[in-house]
Amino acid sequence: MLLKSSLPLMLIMLFGMFTSCQTKPLEQPNILWITIEDTSPHFIGCYGNDDARTPVIDHLAMDGVRFNNAFSTGTVCSPSRTAIITGVKTYKTGTGNHRSAIAVPNYMKGFPYYLQQQGYYTSNNKKTDYNVGDEKAYTAEAWHESADTAGWWNRAEGQPFFAVFNFMDSHQSRTMTHTYSWYKKQVLNELAAEERIGENDFDMPPFYNDTPAMRKQFARVYNSLKLTDNKIGALLQRLEADGLKENTIIIFYADHGEGIPRGKTNGINLGYRVPFIIWFPEKYKHLSPWGTNGVVTDELVSFEDLAPTVISLAGGEIPEHMTGRIMMGDNRSKRAEYLVLSSDRADNGIDLVRTVTNGKYIYSRNFMPFIPEARYIRYMEISDIKQQMRRDYEQNLLNPVQKRLFEARPAEYLYNIEDDVWELNNLVDDEKHQELLNEMRQLLKQEMLDAKDVMLLPEYELEILAQEQAPYEYRLSDSYAINDILASAWLSGDRSKEAATKQVQNLSHPDKIVRYWAAVGLRSQSKEQLQPFEKEIKQAMSDEYAPVAITAAAMAYNQFDSSEAQSVLKSYLLHENDMLALLTIHYLMYVDNKQPFAETVRASREMKGRTYNPKAAAVDFLGSLGLVPNNPSYRQ
Repeated sequence: MLLKSSLPLMLIMLFGMFTSCQTKPLEQPNILWITIEDTSPHFIGCYGNDDARTPVIDHLAMDGVRFNNAFSTGTVCSPSRTAIITGVKTYKTGTGNHRSAIAVPNYMKGFPYYLQQQGYYTSNNKKTDYNVGDEKAYTAEAWHESADTAGWWNRAEGQPFFAVFNFMDSHQSRTMTHTYSWYKKQVLNELAAEERIGENDFDMPPFYNDTPAMRKQFARVYNSLKLTDNKIGALLQRLEADGLKENTIIIFYADHGEGIPRGKTNGINLGYRVPFIIWFPEKYKHLSPWGTNGVVTDELVSFEDLAPTVISLAGGEIPEHMTGRIMMGDNRSKRAEYLVLSSDRADNGIDLVRTVTNGKYIYSRNFMPFIPEARYIRYMEISDIKQQMRRDYEQNLLNPVQKRLFEARPAEYLYNIEDDVWELNNLVDDEKHQELLNEMRQLLKQEMLDAKDVMLLPEYELEILAQEQAPYEYRLSDSYAINDILASAWLSGDRSKEAATKQVQNLSHPDKIVRYWAAVGLRSQSKEQLQPFEKEIKQAMSDEYAPVAITAAAMAYNQFDSSEAQSVLKSYLLHENDMLALLTIHYLMYVDNKQPFAETVRASREMKGRTYNPKAAAVDFLGSLGLVPNNPSYRQ
């Protein structure tokens, strides 16, 4: 009787064990995450560049899955890495400005924390660069170890691992910023003679002057990538020697676009698009919805997708604040139809660009179009290639395409990035593309409204705000008048009389951020459009909100040669707040007559407590006047 009555219970227990085995993975995959610096797919062999020498990367693609449409959510390292580690786009968290320290909510952990909850050993070798408050504590919570000795070899026996290895050899410092002698010693001499790519062994991008001097510098891109490829090969050999390759999914990608002038830091395809490859061992090939063994997919991938994808692979639950897609496995999300991307301040180069792409076309909105693509950024200005480009521009040796890098941008770009890989032909005025242009324009505008893009706040305001409340949460409050702010910002770049009239009206708006964007928009107007509004612009120099007063003073000085404006600007150059000093120098980089400010800029740079960005901007200013040397030994 006892055995008979227990039979249903035993069947239930057996069924439960069976279903449990069916739903739980038999073994959690190890995940090896290989990141390289500052690299666009344009310069990698498996993406069609026959001049490149990247056999290790190419072999990964040959055996795995190559993605044609993978995009960083930023165009410089720290915003990109912050979006990756948080799983949230920087225009929601307020972390889009390069190497800022903006508080995020306590519940927004670095995503490896959630892998630890699933039993994973998390190691990072070794770059962090997160734009979050108390980065040290944030890093310690996310990683079991984050150091140049970190790796899977320090985990407990049998423990699954998530291991990141970051290779610096393709970084902008190698491809352009450090001296040629440094590059020769640290990169070129590390390659065997037969591995090196010669100065005439590749095609030059058409937006560069094809001269021996430029070729000497551009060969650094190819050789730095070759050295990177060699080091990736050594890492994969170690993985195999440790008997782990057949239990490990390998994910390879770059942190953003190529570290060359017009690439990195620019809100165009060359700044955002990255190489991205996933390799699956035999036992995990079923997780790939694309297939394997050399398959190529056009599926859109954003860095926002990486955290939820890896957490899902580990068997964890996706936190509510992560809205990116799960790319693979049983819980795979629906494919994206388009992506929204962002580019903000890089070092001392202030900017704000928002972008939409569907993989074939890319639309970018430049909210500060008076700034050229080749804007002043100290880390780039000290490079031989950037100095050569400026000399060629000054000597009128560039063709119209090459000159464009140094001239004011249009408000909008629309490029067909399938047919126009170097983004030379802006289709904004093309009649055949007006429907697409309007569609992408509205997609972008709606996303900025829905996401409540908090990066529309000037950095001065973000820093003040973040001391009391995470901008991620502030943007959701009624205090953030996103509709009025975006309406004002959206006028910036519209170089018409109607837009200028509306912008002048907005200089009297009760919301200070609306007034700020009115002033920024007016700064992008032509001198002819500003002429009727001299009185209103000069009145705005006394605005109680400093970013408005500084912007108005820059216009009044450049347009009306106002002595009062000169005094206002000099006072803000010496302001103790770094962000206000940086904003002032930033505007002065693009005025017609810089000379009257030289000594004040020098004094600003030497003020006690000045941080890197205003100091770097000051040196750019002085360097443009020939008052300090433009070389790597004089960085700031």
